[in-house]
Amino acid sequence: MASQFLRSTNSRYVAGVLAALGAGSAVYTLTPQQLQAKSEVDAATIKKIEEAYAKLNGPEGAKCKSLLKKHLTKDVVEKLKTKRTKLGATLYDCIRSGVYNLDAGVGVYAPDAEAYTLFAPLFDKIIEDYHGFSPKQKQPPVDLGEGKTKEFPPLDPKGKYIKSTRIRCGRSLKGYPFNPCLTQDNYLEMEGKVKKAFSEYSDKELKGKYYPLDGMGKDTQKQLIADHFLFKEGDRHLQYANACNFWPKGRGIFHNNDKTFLIWVNEEDHMRIISMQEGSDVGAVLDRLIKGVRGIEKQVPFSRDDRLGWLTFCPTNLGSTVRASVHIALPKLAARKDFIEICEKLNLQVRGIHGEHSESVGGVYDISNKARLGLSEYQAVKQMYDGVKKLIEMEEKQK
Repeated sequence: MASQFLRSTNSRYVAGVLAALGAGSAVYTLTPQQLQAKSEVDAATIKKIEEAYAKLNGPEGAKCKSLLKKHLTKDVVEKLKTKRTKLGATLYDCIRSGVYNLDAGVGVYAPDAEAYTLFAPLFDKIIEDYHGFSPKQKQPPVDLGEGKTKEFPPLDPKGKYIKSTRIRCGRSLKGYPFNPCLTQDNYLEMEGKVKKAFSEYSDKELKGKYYPLDGMGKDTQKQLIADHFLFKEGDRHLQYANACNFWPKGRGIFHNNDKTFLIWVNEEDHMRIISMQEGSDVGAVLDRLIKGVRGIEKQVPFSRDDRLGWLTFCPTNLGSTVRASVHIALPKLAARKDFIEICEKLNLQVRGIHGEHSESVGGVYDISNKARLGLSEYQAVKQMYDGVKKLIEMEEKQK
């Protein structure tokens, strides 16, 4: 089911995702290196930060258009280069991926939750630029859309344009930092907690099986690859964010029997919860996601910040964390030179069908809500729904 979506999202999964995850319960487990970390940042790291700034603003970074380059000013570097979180994360840990990947759109990750406040002079500007969410704003209360899914009937009942629909959200387990600050034991502990939660699913639409990547047999691997749930290629953006430690310990994939509900364990975030199916029935996809999220949080508490909402490794996914999307072919509209501009005005993000940093294949695009922060989960889905509805109307009017 929804094969194109699964190809796109999971192409980032297997060989190169993940980092170190967390600390037991509410007590952080520090590595020996982290225990040695003091308030002062060592000279070698400061030099790396200064060299990173020079690279972004030198000949090598001339074509770089990332938000990191835009907002990592000399003043910000001077303010933050000597700061270190309690878990030992520095400014270099936040910017490393964007420095090595000059084609990145954003270029920063938060090694732990404290990074969002300690390095606020950088993160706040990037968050405001990307989400339109100022430092004075606050994420609205949780509204998954319960009781309102009927507001989203199929966008394309005749199946002329939309191939498949997917809605996903990210969640971090309460009491654990993000990828780079975690140990192998943390991975295994977290995996055990979520496996127990999966076993408690009673709804037949959610029941399924968990597949750990560690020790996965060849037959299982081949089947998951055939289902487009599992891919071999890693993601260089995550690799350079130091997000691939202890691979494949503590990583895995859960999917329901119908293969319309999928959860990645310890990929970019602690959990990526995904509901998808062929066609354009957004309401049905959202309803399944809501049931899945509610089922897990009964067993495992999630990490949430009063201002930033659900906490995630990448600042683009903060807030609601919801990315609602369709794979859609709009041949006439997509041929227009201002197609991307049209989508941006509708608060839509356009990607290729193989996910971020990919191109369209066969004229099919992955189109989703752009904003995650500053709007509720329901509002994020509505942003995509209303925008795509408008695109279809425009496609039908094109000559």
